[in-house]
Amino acid sequence: MSRLLEVKDLRVRFNTPEGIVRAVNGISYHLNEGEVLAVVGESGSGKSVSMMSILGLIPQPPGEIVSGEALYLGRDLLKMPEDELESIRGREIGMIFQDPMTSLNPVLSIERQMTEAMQQHLGLESHQARKRALDLMEIVGIPDAANRITNYPHQFSGGMRQRVMIAMMLACNPSVLIADEPTTALDVTIQAQIVDLVQQVRERLGMALIWITHDLGVVASLADRVLVMYAGQIVEEADVDTLYENPKHPYTRALLAALPRVDQRRYGRLKSIGGAPPSLLVEAPGCPFAPRCDYVMDRCLSQQPQLITVDGDVPMTDNIHLAACWLNVESVETVEAR
Repeated sequence: MSRLLEVKDLRVRFNTPEGIVRAVNGISYHLNEGEVLAVVGESGSGKSVSMMSILGLIPQPPGEIVSGEALYLGRDLLKMPEDELESIRGREIGMIFQDPMTSLNPVLSIERQMTEAMQQHLGLESHQARKRALDLMEIVGIPDAANRITNYPHQFSGGMRQRVMIAMMLACNPSVLIADEPTTALDVTIQAQIVDLVQQVRERLGMALIWITHDLGVVASLADRVLVMYAGQIVEEADVDTLYENPKHPYTRALLAALPRVDQRRYGRLKSIGGAPPSLLVEAPGCPFAPRCDYVMDRCLSQQPQLITVDGDVPMTDNIHLAACWLNVESVETVEAR
């Protein structure tokens, strides 16, 4: 399976009045053709920043990409001039953002916003772009598209605005679609509809998909492979079945334990993760999850574990299970929870 995107040792900092925020700390990952890669973690773990930075969407300053490569079909996105990167954004790599109300321009009609990218990237005439926009609106389930296309964002509900955003991102048939928590601001029923819609259009068009979320419940039915992020680092990576059946990092286990279940009454109260994520203004010497971990050892407080295969071997294939935890490195599975 060929690789579309390969990110190596990406580090992103933000210079703030309080100090340097270490938002992304040396993450490496890849995306294969046609694959669905989920990126999960709490708010502030670096999920969105890691994706926005490779597309040149973080303000610089205060943001700064300290190091790394983001190879898209062999071309480094981080070293591209802005005009070349602009030709890739939307055309080859599309991104759906969390809040469609702030992503759509409130003073431009839906038609103007949908057709602009097609005219710029595909060279379509205005009537051709309008016809394609109408087709896309029907594909994403917007009724009465011929009349609604002249409306403005405030005339659509939250779910319909998100459908418009999806249609806009599909306009140029991108090879990669990045969905940044696209269901966060929607109610549960609409969330399920949007997830199903994205899955259907992805399969129809054969795109690769990166789905950023804090909801492991969504990931189970959507992803092929999962990256778990914490404090700007990847702490576990595995295919979705392995991650749910055999999570190795204590943080992943805690996230899964916090998921509500249909038979929750049998298990009592929902579990929570004690404490709070660490401040990214401070560079901790050990594992960033150590203060909240039920299995913490002295070593965890002074030495930061590296992301390696759970059996300690060097990774050789794409179908691997990686974790950054001393428990996994030493195969210590019987440490008593404190």
